[in-house]
Amino acid sequence: MRWLPRNAVGRRAIISMFGMFLPVCECGNVPLARGLVRRGFSVPESMTFLIAAPILNPVVIITTHQAFGFDDGILIARLIGGFLIANLIGWIFSKHPDPETLLTERFAEQCRIDDPAHEHPTKWQQTLDLFVRETSILMPALVIGALVAGGIQVIVPREILVALGSHPLWSIVAMMVLAFIISVCSNVDSFFILPFAATFLPGSIVTFLVFGPIIDVKMLALMRTTYSTQTLIQVTTIVGLLAAALGMVVNYVA
Repeated sequence: MRWLPRNAVGRRAIISMFGMFLPVCECGNVPLARGLVRRGFSVPESMTFLIAAPILNPVVIITTHQAFGFDDGILIARLIGGFLIANLIGWIFSKHPDPETLLTERFAEQCRIDDPAHEHPTKWQQTLDLFVRETSILMPALVIGALVAGGIQVIVPREILVALGSHPLWSIVAMMVLAFIISVCSNVDSFFILPFAATFLPGSIVTFLVFGPIIDVKMLALMRTTYSTQTLIQVTTIVGLLAAALGMVVNYVA
């Protein structure tokens, strides 16, 4: 924290790059974002990290390059889009008059308990206590989210989505729906979506690769342990609109 810029915009820009040093999947980023808040980072800063980290990390960059190379600007659009969306959301929520209300009441109370005045006797006891609390909260959300995502994958015919692939707008909408229900890890989503590249426009592929790691069934279930429902609705709306706009730009340029 001492090394970060004092300027709020520059500070969030650096925080959005933390995923380069913590290359875990988006599920693992939720407890990391919770930990940032507990360590004194602001709520908007935790959002900036959480949104950027699944895209801006070396594993995702390598797998995306292996799948697409630099064809149609998919890799570059994904990285730039993820960075810009994360920092824009961080900036928007930094204007909130009471950032603590962006959190669930339960997590906000835990952050108050974690205040130094209530610190545990030893760091090992504190570590064990945090591990038990995080596991008991996050694991049920992860299991439920995975079950919902798996059930929807069986119900929704993939042929319907493929049929929409050649339309500039509907292909983007279809890819957003697919990303939401498939809930595939960002470390491997490039290889999952690669077979669709032959039938879907490049912009829709970019939308899938940007929207999916941030908003899907599993991630919303996990983020609900930390952020309020109203906050998640706002984040989902902003990310959806920006990801769709990014896809339209790529379709136009490509």
